[in-house]
Amino acid sequence: VSLSGLAPKRLFSLLPLSGRRIPTLSPGASSFPHHRATLRLSEKFILLLILSAFITLCFGAFFFLPDSSKHKRFDLGLEDMPNPPPVQVKSGPPTCREACVRLARLGRTEPGAPTGEGLRLEESLRDKIRADHERALQEAKQKLRKSKKALLHEIQTEKARVAQELKKKDVPRSLPPVPMPKLVGVNDGDPGEPDVKEKRDKIREMMKHAWDSYRQYGWGHNELKPIAKKGHSTNIFGNSQMGATIVDALDTLYIMGLHDEFKDGQEWIEQNLDFSVNAEVSVFEVNIRFIGGLLAAYYLSGQEVFKAKAVQLAEKLLPAFNTPTGIPWAMVNLKSGVGRNWGWASAGSSILAEFGTLHMEFVHLTYLTGNPAYYQKVMHIRKLLAKMDRPNGLYPNYLNPRTGRWGQHHTSVGGLGDSFYEYLLKAWLMSDRTDAEARKTYDDAIEAIERHLIRKSNGGLTFIGEWKNGHLERKMGHLTCFAGGMFALGADGSPGDKAGHYLQLGAEIAHTCHESYDRTVLKLGPEAFKFDSGLEAVAVRQNEKYYILRPEVIETYWYMWRFTHDPKYRQWGWEAAQAIDKYCRVGGGFSGVKDVYSSNPTYDDVQQSFFLAETLKYLYLLFSSDELLPLESWVFNTEAHPLPVLRLANATMPGSQAKR
Repeated sequence: VSLSGLAPKRLFSLLPLSGRRIPTLSPGASSFPHHRATLRLSEKFILLLILSAFITLCFGAFFFLPDSSKHKRFDLGLEDMPNPPPVQVKSGPPTCREACVRLARLGRTEPGAPTGEGLRLEESLRDKIRADHERALQEAKQKLRKSKKALLHEIQTEKARVAQELKKKDVPRSLPPVPMPKLVGVNDGDPGEPDVKEKRDKIREMMKHAWDSYRQYGWGHNELKPIAKKGHSTNIFGNSQMGATIVDALDTLYIMGLHDEFKDGQEWIEQNLDFSVNAEVSVFEVNIRFIGGLLAAYYLSGQEVFKAKAVQLAEKLLPAFNTPTGIPWAMVNLKSGVGRNWGWASAGSSILAEFGTLHMEFVHLTYLTGNPAYYQKVMHIRKLLAKMDRPNGLYPNYLNPRTGRWGQHHTSVGGLGDSFYEYLLKAWLMSDRTDAEARKTYDDAIEAIERHLIRKSNGGLTFIGEWKNGHLERKMGHLTCFAGGMFALGADGSPGDKAGHYLQLGAEIAHTCHESYDRTVLKLGPEAFKFDSGLEAVAVRQNEKYYILRPEVIETYWYMWRFTHDPKYRQWGWEAAQAIDKYCRVGGGFSGVKDVYSSNPTYDDVQQSFFLAETLKYLYLLFSSDELLPLESWVFNTEAHPLPVLRLANATMPGSQAKR
């Protein structure tokens, strides 16, 4: 009998003795109480009781075996098989399974009691059972002789073995072969001009410093504390070591030609990236960083491990959609599949930017796996939103997944709302401009945003405010600065003759966001800035003066450069790169700063994974030629992971009328 299934302390607490419970230890206790001798006697007595019960059960089972002399056949279900499997006759005593099969066959062919070989087989079977019982008794005696320490060691060993077996079972199933989209511009991108190339080489060196520091001090952790020189994690990854920086940085390493570093990351993912952990993670963050990062690494490198890992993780996220409306929870436990929303969200709501930023990755998952579930989940979200009333045509940031009703009427193109609008546009682009429904939804949303949220300050700066409970708050966040690039990206294809208008709007947003950088001491932009009381593009509150290595302003510079080739965007990007290198670089990597208006800034001691995934990638692309990841062939997810346009002639997304 094996005792490895129950820890000794728990076993003692469950077994009654003379109507009383034996005292149990607290979980943190390391030794027994004072009456140690008494407890040891009790332990032996209990174990003897277990042993005697086991022996009784074994011999009882033996004596209740069916007597083949009184039955026409030995019924194990095998006689019902039309063609029972052949039995291989081996030298030595037959196994229990072999004996049963052979007895079953004899029972089918001989109407009377078994004689000859049938009788010998029955006796062999009884001998086998007796031998098994004897072996079990010997194992039980050996257990009784072992110390408590040895028993605990066996328990831990067995737990480790079971965990390893479960890990093996968690390997994703083989995926169907699908044609790879035509991929162009996955490396090089030499800008030609020596001075531009020099700037690009500097960005590459910054990436290497960030990666090498993480490799040395935070390897396997989600992020890095570059001053403390140790790993860092937040609740969006469930406080488990999932190597977020490794996954997030892979495609940047590949694009920059840092192939040795890319190979190190790939090896870690192959050997260590495990999603069968008891961790509650953000569905949104894990989707854009992990699934997006793995898919981009797969498309760029062709390494199947990245596709397999992306699908394995995606399956863990699907339970988050098990809500009355199909709007997913903000968080899901990767092991149990239990979901919930952030405690601070309005009335238990899901967040627009979170459940609205799944489309790109999930469409690619359906394409790569042939499983329509991913595509259907995100299309269901779109259809549900299309049926809902929208105040002033605006999408509030909060939606209750139980009731399907809007929460607090707060609309923002910055935090809580931003990437929802981005993914409407990019769904259209990724479909090779065939997803007309996504484009129409985007155009309608941008029209309402321009009517209600976009204003000019007294100083002539165009900004995007936030709509709160019926009035406009004249504040713009660093996150909102991505919208300049979005307007430029969506200019071509705008209804009517508005292409030039939206390209100009993108340029105005880029200018405003540059001013938010230029009006600080460090030449780095604050988290949020106001446009009232005589202050423009300046942070007022102390908790809005920090810079955490965010990419959105540089993202807009890059898109504006691609569409206009105005040299000022490269100049502004270089100013930002120099400021980051001067004020955020530390011995152990790069850190955010707490006050961009102070000449002696203090550090937040976090090297965000998106710094490697987005900020440095957009800077590198800004100083590369347009042939590197051309926008006609690639669409970047909101974490800057490039995914190819799906323009395959014979591929149709399940449930879609449009052929790709």
